[in-house]
Amino acid sequence: MHDKTIAELSAALAARELSAVELTQALLDRIEAHNGTLNAFITVTAEQALEQARRADERIAKGEAGALTGIPIAHKDNFCTAGVLTTCASRMLHNFVPPYDATVVARLEEAGVVMLGKTNMDEFAMGSSNETSYYGPVKNPWDTERVPGGSSGGSAAAVAAGLVPGATATDTGGSVRQPAAFCGVSGLKPTYGRVSRYGIVAFASSLDQASVIARSAEDLALLLQAMAGFDERDSTCVDLAVPDYRAGLEQPLDGVRIGLPREYFQDGVEPELAKVIEAAVEEYRRLGAEIKEVSLPHNALAVAAYHVIAPAEASSNLARFDGVRYGYRCENPRDLEDLYMRSRGEGFGTEVKRRLLIGTRALLAEYYQDAFLKAQKIRRLIHNDFIEAFKQVDVLLGPTTGAPAFRLGEKSADPVQMYLTDVFTIAANLAGLPALSLPAGQVDGLPVGMQLIGRHFDEARLLNLAHRFQQATDWHTVRPQNFE
Repeated sequence: MHDKTIAELSAALAARELSAVELTQALLDRIEAHNGTLNAFITVTAEQALEQARRADERIAKGEAGALTGIPIAHKDNFCTAGVLTTCASRMLHNFVPPYDATVVARLEEAGVVMLGKTNMDEFAMGSSNETSYYGPVKNPWDTERVPGGSSGGSAAAVAAGLVPGATATDTGGSVRQPAAFCGVSGLKPTYGRVSRYGIVAFASSLDQASVIARSAEDLALLLQAMAGFDERDSTCVDLAVPDYRAGLEQPLDGVRIGLPREYFQDGVEPELAKVIEAAVEEYRRLGAEIKEVSLPHNALAVAAYHVIAPAEASSNLARFDGVRYGYRCENPRDLEDLYMRSRGEGFGTEVKRRLLIGTRALLAEYYQDAFLKAQKIRRLIHNDFIEAFKQVDVLLGPTTGAPAFRLGEKSADPVQMYLTDVFTIAANLAGLPALSLPAGQVDGLPVGMQLIGRHFDEARLLNLAHRFQQATDWHTVRPQNFE
C-alpha cells in the first residue's frame, strides 16, 4: 500500500479493496519502523488518525466519499492544528497547542483526509536543508548522509520514503520545490493568494504560500483542489474561481510554448544535472511543445533581494514571541526586559537569530532606503521580467536546483553558500508566481528536479505539463532502495 499514489489509493478505497483503517494502520506501522532513521515526523497522531479513518470508512460505506476520503496525509509543523502540538520545529513553540485549525487543515479534513501527524522542518521555515530544526535534522531517504532540502524536508522525506502518500508544505523561497527535487517527489507552490495562509505560522507574509508535496502531478491536483479557494480570514487570498485541476491533466501539449531562461542554464548548474534537464526538454519537444529561449535579466539579484525582504518581514512577524503570552519562557527572569531577552535568546536557534538581526537592521531608518526599499525595487524588476517572458511563452522550464542533495553539514557553516542553493526558486516567490518541481532523472543515483513556472493562477497548465511528462517517463515512480 505504501508505494501507491493518492489517485490509486482513492480508487482502491472506493472499490472496497482496502479500508481506510487498514491503510492508516499500515502507514502508522511504517512511520514507527522508519521515522527513527529519517526523523521526518515531530508528532504522530495515531489515535486521532485511526478515529478519522473509521469515520472515513463510514462515509465510503454510505456512498458519501470524495476523492480524498480516507487518504492519509501529514501536515508540515507550521500549520496550526486544533489540539495537536504545532512547534515550527522551534524551542520557542515546543509546547504550543493551537485552539483552531489552519484553513488548509480544515478544508482537507472536510474533504475526508486522515492526518497521520506533523512533519519536521527548518525552524520557522528558515533554512534550505532541514538542519536548523530544534528536533534535529531530517535525513534524505535516498542517502541518509544527505539533506532532504528545506524547509519542508520532513514532508518531502516522508512522501519519498512511503510513510505517507502526500503532505502539506509551505514555500517562501523554494521550500517545497527544493526538497521535492532533492527527494525525488513532486512539489507545487501555488500562486500567492490562491490558497489561504490563515493558520500558517508566518515567516515572511508577502512570500509565504501553502503548498503540497506528493508523488505525481495527478496527486498534486487532487490535494490543491481541496485546498484552494477564497478565505475571508486571509486578506491576501484572492476571490477567484478554482478550476477542475484533474480535468485538465490530459490536455495535449501541441503548440504549448515552453521558455528556457538562459540565466537558468549558465553558471551554477552541474554539467551532469544540466544534461538531465536537456533530456527532459527534448521529451517535451517530442510531446509537441515548442521550445524557445527567453531571458530573465534580473534573476541574479533575486537571492540578495530575498534575503533583505524575507528577514525584514520575519523580524516583524516573530516579534510576537516574547515569552509573555505563549511559547517558551525563560526561568526566573529578573524583570520584564530580562524575560524578553532571555526567552528570545534561548527560544530561537542560530539561523533564526541571524535572519532576525539582518531583518531588523534592514528596517532601521538609516538603512531602509539602501536596503529594504532597494530590495523592493529589485522585486518589481524581477516581476516585470516574468511579465515580458510570458508575452513570448506559456511556461518557463529549468532546473530546480543546481546540484543534487548535498551532504549533512556540508554547507551549514557557510550561510551564503546555503542561501545560494535556492537561486532558481526564489524569483517565483518574489513575483508571486506558481511553480512546480517534478523528478526528471538522476545523477549518481540521486534525484534531479525540473522546475516549471507559470503565469499567475495558471496552476492547471503546470499540472498538465507535469502530468504529460510523467505519463511519458517513469522517474516519479522510482523509489529509494531502502524504502521500497
